[in-house]
Amino acid sequence: MLRAEQTGFRRGGRRPRFAGRATLRRSLRLLGSFRFEQTDPALFYGGVATDTAELVSDFYRDLTGHSLRGAVVLDVGGGPGYFADEFGRAGARYLPVEPDPSEMHAAGLRVAGAVRGSGMALPFRDDAVDVCISSNVAEHVPQPWTMAEEMLRVIKPGGLMIFSYTIWWGPFGGHETGPWHYLGGEFAARRYLRKQGREPKNRFGKSLFAVGAGEGMRWAHRTPDDVEVLAVFPRYHPKWAWWLVHVPVVRELLVSNLVVVATKRASAETVQTGKTARSERDSPFQSATTPDSA
Repeated sequence: MLRAEQTGFRRGGRRPRFAGRATLRRSLRLLGSFRFEQTDPALFYGGVATDTAELVSDFYRDLTGHSLRGAVVLDVGGGPGYFADEFGRAGARYLPVEPDPSEMHAAGLRVAGAVRGSGMALPFRDDAVDVCISSNVAEHVPQPWTMAEEMLRVIKPGGLMIFSYTIWWGPFGGHETGPWHYLGGEFAARRYLRKQGREPKNRFGKSLFAVGAGEGMRWAHRTPDDVEVLAVFPRYHPKWAWWLVHVPVVRELLVSNLVVVATKRASAETVQTGKTARSERDSPFQSATTPDSA
């Protein structure tokens, strides 16, 4: 197992392809777009969608040697499907999962195959998809590491999992209630209600929770032996600042968003029988569990 403290962001002696994209210019562009999250979500999520598709494509090619063409990409907490077009352009079959029906229809988008279900109990069979991603969702669920385990469960042996979330003590941890979340999530929520005359969309204790960078590092460290952690890094930072994830306390304040990239090792039996090969006959919904819908 490749533990989080030992990743070095390399596999087989090679630096991740995505590291070449992690420039200061990219960081400034993405961080600057956050001011539009509430006022112009299409603009904000459009930029994040492009970046996410590039991140997933790069790591998938590093892992498998192939593009995303034909791959099934499951997006946990996909909302209305802002990422659908970008993954479609990459040739992937994109499936968003979202527990909140109002979020699914928030932007007037329609994504074929969209599923209503909880990330903490994904309505998919084991070893169902090639890629499972979650972008800025873990801080909105009460049991983020249960969701992470579910994401690992549904990827095929040799598949890719990318788990990205906003750090509570970072500058964007309080979402629209920041920076007052530094004085406490409940205080920030009450202040927002008093100032704006309405509850924040991301209500602390209900739809927003305090998740730290250290928690993600510890989860990556304790994953089972059949899971290989490929990289742990701050999503919106340039490559030369990725070392911040290894410094306790500092990472809570400066990392902003943590990414854990992992794969599930293919057993010798699986490789021999060719179960990891893609097949249009395979359905990720086979033997699906009942979704825990909101």
